[in-house]
Order: sequence, then structure tokens, then C-alpha cells
Amino acid sequence: MKNIWSIARRDFQSYFTSPIAYIVIAGFLAIMGWMFFWSLNHFNIQNMQYMQYGGGKGPSITEAIIRPLYGNMNVVFLFLVPFITMRLFAEERRQHTIALLLTAPIHLTEIILGKFLAAFALVLIMLLLTGFYPIMLFATGNPELGPIVASYIGTLLLAGCCLSLGILFSAMTENQIVAGALTFSSGLFFWLVSWAQQAAGSVFGELLNYLSLTGHYNNFGQGLLHSSDIVFYLSFIGLGLFFTHRVLDSYRWR
Repeated sequence: MKNIWSIARRDFQSYFTSPIAYIVIAGFLAIMGWMFFWSLNHFNIQNMQYMQYGGGKGPSITEAIIRPLYGNMNVVFLFLVPFITMRLFAEERRQHTIALLLTAPIHLTEIILGKFLAAFALVLIMLLLTGFYPIMLFATGNPELGPIVASYIGTLLLAGCCLSLGILFSAMTENQIVAGALTFSSGLFFWLVSWAQQAAGSVFGELLNYLSLTGHYNNFGQGLLHSSDIVFYLSFIGLGLFFTHRVLDSYRWR
């Protein structure tokens, strides 16, 4: 565990010695801040219209703000995660320091987990910075706590899946742009894979629907924590890290 934390701390600090962390965090907060205040303004307008025309109670905070906000947050992470992961191993390969890293008295699994935790910690900080949104909602309204907590958990798990893909492709190439492009395209594939469900037939269509990253997030957005969804995300992350291990292990024996 000590080696894992040492690698994680080194890579996490490296994010802030370059402009990457600052640009990614600033872009993320700017986009999410705009989405939050737009959703809040739209929610207020809708409720005023319901009251004005006697239409009864308007949409709830959960339906009008929380679900779309955190659903859109996952889309933003789909674009930003490649910038977080593209340099983790690609930079080591470009600078020819990966040979020293792989021959160090550290287990390969510790190296991979350390780099994954560094990227995961950056995502966690980005999510913690959005804690202002639920605080503001609780200060001005009466939102449901369950969907907020479940949405954060689901977003962390879904972002972890994208991170595992990013680490895998970063280990496969020394070109950071290529690693980022492959991460985004593969993440988009698993995002949209369920769209082909109806054209694929019943059996294969169910498989495509099961592989969809967004399909397993729907329950989180409703405040439901299903073990099947959690197991899927954890298995996806585990497979991504396992394939990363195989790629680096084959590189070590060349």
C-alpha cells in the first residue's frame, strides 16, 4: 500500500505542476456552474408559470434540476477525462522513463493502481467543488437527499470507468493526443452502444444495453443504489486496469 500511495501522490502533484489540473478544473466548474444556474432559473420560471395559470404544483427540484444536472455532468466528464489520463503512461513512454519504472522494485499492479488513484483523486476534488450546488438547493428549497447522494456515487463510478479506459490507452501509446482521442472515442462508444439495441435483435440487443455506461446510471439518478449497477461499474474498472496490466507486462518483456 505504501508504494501505491507514493506513486499516487507523485502523479497527483504532477497535475498541479503543469496547467492540466487548473485548466480542467476551471473548465469543469465554468460549464457546470452555467448549467446549474440555467437549470435553477428555468425551474423558477416554470414554477412561476404554474402558479400564475393555476396549474397546481410544478416540477420538483429532483426532476427539474438534480437529474438533468448530474446527467449532464457525466457528459462533461466524458470530454474531460481524456485530458486527465492521456499523460499517465504516455508521458513515461515518451521520456523513456517507463523502463526505469517497470524495472523498479515495485509490483506492476501497484504502479497501475497508484496512477489510477491519482486521476481518481483529481475527479473527486472536482466533484467536491460542486458541493455548493446541493448546499444552495437545501438553503433555498427542499430537495431529496437520496438522488443527490446516489448521483454523486454513480458519477464517481462512471468517471472511474472512463479513467480505466484512459489509463489503458495511455499505456498503449507514447502519443498523448492519440491516447486522449482513443479514450474519448471508446468512452463515447460505451455511452451510445445501447442505441443499436433494437436493430441487433433480442439477445445481442440485451448485451448491448447491458454494456451501456449510461444505462446503468439511470437508477442512480433516481436515488436508487442497485448492486447490479455497482458491480457492473466496478467490473468495468477492474477489466480496464487488468488489460492495462497485460499491456505493460508485454512491454516489459520486449
